[in-house]
Amino acid sequence: MSAGGVLMETVRLTGGYEGRKVLDNVSMKVHMGEILVIVGRSGCGKSTLMNHLLGLVKPWSGEVLFEGADIWSDSAALARARRRWGVLFQSGALLGSLTLIENVMLPLEEFTDLSPAFRMSVAMDSLGKVGLDRFADAYPLEVSGGMQKRAGLARAMSLDPDVLFFDEPSAGLDPVTSAGLDDLILTINRLSGTTMVIVTHELPSIFAISDRVVMLDSSTHGIIAEGTAEQLRDSNDDDRVEAFFRRRAPGDDGGQDVS
Repeated sequence: MSAGGVLMETVRLTGGYEGRKVLDNVSMKVHMGEILVIVGRSGCGKSTLMNHLLGLVKPWSGEVLFEGADIWSDSAALARARRRWGVLFQSGALLGSLTLIENVMLPLEEFTDLSPAFRMSVAMDSLGKVGLDRFADAYPLEVSGGMQKRAGLARAMSLDPDVLFFDEPSAGLDPVTSAGLDDLILTINRLSGTTMVIVTHELPSIFAISDRVVMLDSSTHGIIAEGTAEQLRDSNDDDRVEAFFRRRAPGDDGGQDVS
């Protein structure tokens, strides 16, 4: 999908945990309608950046702008933004004591004044979009891990968000189920134009779904490459980038290409 205007960005963002710097002076743009994938080796700051973007962890300095407003200096801006975001956490984060449709209805109950009947209708529509309407009354432990991820996605979509955030959406899934989730993510993006920000290390998913990729590295505490997945694999002279996208240790001329 061709990118639109800038919807969200970080400006000179620096942050970390307990005095340990993880990100340093990171500036990054998220364009309207694109699928932006954030990648890097373990410990590079992917999840930290996501937590700053979501307003969960306050950065040490810098800004996180959503439609031009800094969510960290304006609590009202953060509250408005959160109503327009959906999040699929790595585990799916479903409540085991609730059925799938009850899980999907939670954001509707918290953030809307819709009648119970209309909330039920919206939740069923969301489950239908991910192919789970027949399992609305099932509990999370009664369905597969892939179905739990799809139910989590249905919940994230229930408020018709402008931005969907994904934290390792394919974690714990077999290759076939993971590919199915990739197809679903692409379908939602292409049909609805929903902007997506995805943290993952799964190379097949990166090549399948990304419009643009940003790569972080722990040695610099920041971004070392940006472009399409193919550009980063084929046209980058940074050994760390090439090693990641060709699945080999830095400095190793062997290994198997992944496309």
